[in-house]
Amino acid sequence: MEKKISVIVGSLRRESYNRRMANALAGVAPKSLQLNILEIGNLPLYNQDLDDHPPTQWSEFRKKLYDGDGFLFVTPEYNRSIPGVLKNAIDVGSRPYGRNAWEGKPGAVVSVSPGAIGGFGANHHLRQTLVFLNVPCMQQPEAYIGNASNLFGSNGELQNDSTRKLITAYMSAFANWVETLTKPRL
Repeated sequence: MEKKISVIVGSLRRESYNRRMANALAGVAPKSLQLNILEIGNLPLYNQDLDDHPPTQWSEFRKKLYDGDGFLFVTPEYNRSIPGVLKNAIDVGSRPYGRNAWEGKPGAVVSVSPGAIGGFGANHHLRQTLVFLNVPCMQQPEAYIGNASNLFGSNGELQNDSTRKLITAYMSAFANWVETLTKPRL
């Protein structure tokens, strides 16, 4: 059965390397995975005062998280951490207390950066957060995609063959990870 994977892109920029990479990952994903990018730019900032009457955007986002079988995070690095918009999406999905929509579903992290170390700090910071949220995060292979400004053509398509091989192997491993950790739907 095809597994529904919610893809969370941590960048809002129109020409984002991370969005381009999310599309490339979807393009090489095994047929057992159905990847859907969940937009996070329209989520109001998390405020516990709104838990009893949440904004519609929160409710819709949470429902999509609940309905999925796993998560793929594709994030840039801001100041050796994750972007605020991604942290907000994580907070919205994990609340109200006791109703964590991320709970127990398999995940994976890909960090993408124009820098040489490929968002290493953001990747590990996000993994630390996922531990608390009880998202079993795929450990190997890891994906730190550096020098992103040289990977894509003017049409936004991945042009680098070695990166394509890397992400194809990554998505194959992720499909196995998801299959191993997901329970059959009734």
